[in-house]
Amino acid sequence: MEWLTHSQTGFQQAARYLLGMRLTIVALQLISIAVAETMVALAHRAEAVILPLAYGVLATLAWLWFTRRPPRSTQAVSLVLIVDLLMTGVWLYLTGGYTNPLVSLLLLPIAVAIVLVPLGQSIAVTVSGVAVYTSLVIWNTPVTHEHHSANLAQLHLVGMWVTFATTAAILLLVVGALARRLRQQQAQLAQIRETRLRDEQIIALGLSAAAVAHRLGTPLNTMTLLVEEMKSATPGGKPDADDLALMEQQLALCSGHLQQLSTAAMQARTAQLETLAARDWVARLRESATLLWPGAAIEWRQPAPDCAVAVDATLDQAVLNVLANAVTASPSWVAVAAHKAADDRLELVVEDHGVGLESTPEGTLGDQVVNSENGLGVGLFLSNATIQRLGGTLKARVGSEGTTIIIDLPVAADRNSVTGEQA
Repeated sequence: MEWLTHSQTGFQQAARYLLGMRLTIVALQLISIAVAETMVALAHRAEAVILPLAYGVLATLAWLWFTRRPPRSTQAVSLVLIVDLLMTGVWLYLTGGYTNPLVSLLLLPIAVAIVLVPLGQSIAVTVSGVAVYTSLVIWNTPVTHEHHSANLAQLHLVGMWVTFATTAAILLLVVGALARRLRQQQAQLAQIRETRLRDEQIIALGLSAAAVAHRLGTPLNTMTLLVEEMKSATPGGKPDADDLALMEQQLALCSGHLQQLSTAAMQARTAQLETLAARDWVARLRESATLLWPGAAIEWRQPAPDCAVAVDATLDQAVLNVLANAVTASPSWVAVAAHKAADDRLELVVEDHGVGLESTPEGTLGDQVVNSENGLGVGLFLSNATIQRLGGTLKARVGSEGTTIIIDLPVAADRNSVTGEQA
């Protein structure tokens, strides 16, 4: 229940609800005085009118304070609510004390305190409200110096109905709105917790990958030296020489992959993004896919849009992971298309005729690591995390003809300005 007790932004959000509650109380007080004057002569008419006006001014000042320079602690909020109780109590003292049907207005600051501040401070506000009500019972003042018992009884009954209806409306609008915001923030916190758990898994995988890459460096260097010695000892033109040359090429490729992993880690650490035209980015992906799977039947549909998109090496690897899954599940046909969607979004669509995602519920793709005989679960998990980090989403649609994966990314605002900053 302490949804805004640790955030100045929460005080700013609650300020207008508190202002609405206080101005409603002021309006109700002034209207009740006007109605009462038509039936009886109030004993403290001038004071009863001036006090609500002063209360309205203080409410406006409190709203300005909460919105422009919100307090850093909940004690200030509790003190303001106690001031609300005192101002309302003084007005009730001037208009009949506990016999005034509007005495139920003392419940409103208490109800707001229960929502806004911690338990200990809400108990203090509640005790203050009970103390104010008790004071009105002990030091009671008459509504009028004259005797109008019939009019007073009728006025009291009407006031009770008006007070009940107004209090119910204020509780619905003010406390209900604050409670809805509480539920929304609880949902956001739950989503943040899930994201943090996922990020912890990603960090664990990243640390494991970095450790493996570090350990692979030494054996790769040793194997490279051995291959060089064996090449120098083997005359050219023999089959062994060709095999050694191929081994040297593959070892160089492994070293290049390790270097690329280190470069991607540095870019991720410094959060460096490169802004490209979508067609140039798709062309880069096509070139990488051709190098990785030269024999794959991948159909790159044209044309690609000319909008700008912010990318980095990790996003390229995420898309290539998705393509690897598609090529593995459907070696005979994979289609890739890019188009601009509504709300300045870029959609990269990967289609295949495979059945690799039939066991995955729609809408949960990449949310967690899944078991797979081909080892594809971790790749999708990391791809989804990378795409979400850049403001995108990864969605899957499974049909009778195969699987369609949609990578939705935000369009960059200004390609020229970003490119100029990086240069």
